[in-house]
Amino acid sequence: MTTMISAFLTWVIAAAVAFAAAQEAPARPQRFDYLVRADFFAGAAGDEARLARVMAVCEEAIAKNPNHAEAHVWHGAGLLVHAGQAFQKGDTTAGGPLFDEGLEEMDGAMALAPDNPGVLIPRAAVLFEATRAMPPALAAPLLQSAVANYEHVLELQAPIWPTLGDHAKGELLFGLAEAWSRLGDVGKARRYFERLLADAPTSGEVSRARAWIETGTVPKANGLSCVGCHK
Repeated sequence: MTTMISAFLTWVIAAAVAFAAAQEAPARPQRFDYLVRADFFAGAAGDEARLARVMAVCEEAIAKNPNHAEAHVWHGAGLLVHAGQAFQKGDTTAGGPLFDEGLEEMDGAMALAPDNPGVLIPRAAVLFEATRAMPPALAAPLLQSAVANYEHVLELQAPIWPTLGDHAKGELLFGLAEAWSRLGDVGKARRYFERLLADAPTSGEVSRARAWIETGTVPKANGLSCVGCHK
């Protein structure tokens, strides 16, 4: 549990990066993530003022529209950051309820917009990263839920898949492949890693996909390599 808590903020940053990468798609007006994404990155890295700004933007949007699913999912993610900060200080009394509240809000966002990649991807990405060091019994159902989100996004994006860049396709496919590997389904993991090589040959995840195919192990990433693509 201590290991999970100490690494939690790093996981959230990585999750947000994965969300940004997978959201590469034909532009649409007023994308909510554009309003909060950069501040969320900074807030997850420790800038409390910018995280407060994210929460304020989300709360304003929710006040205007209580069913604003994207605002809810980002607000829930912000609560998970606050939970991680509390855990790092040893305050499990505050951290536990914040974690539960954040998860509940992200789940509620998914219920409001079950076919919106702008909701499904950040929820899945946060859970995907936050479960890395959890005990398997606790991690498995959350990771399975994240995989279901990612696979639904893959289905939703099928009509526009050829128009997406290799970076976006590679991030989504790599996330799916690694998740299935972590869940012990080698067959599904291999299929997604092989699809990554076929569909996104210039993706930054190609070398790690090849390494898994050769060794059965995913090499650790060298930092948050995706960040520079989205500044």
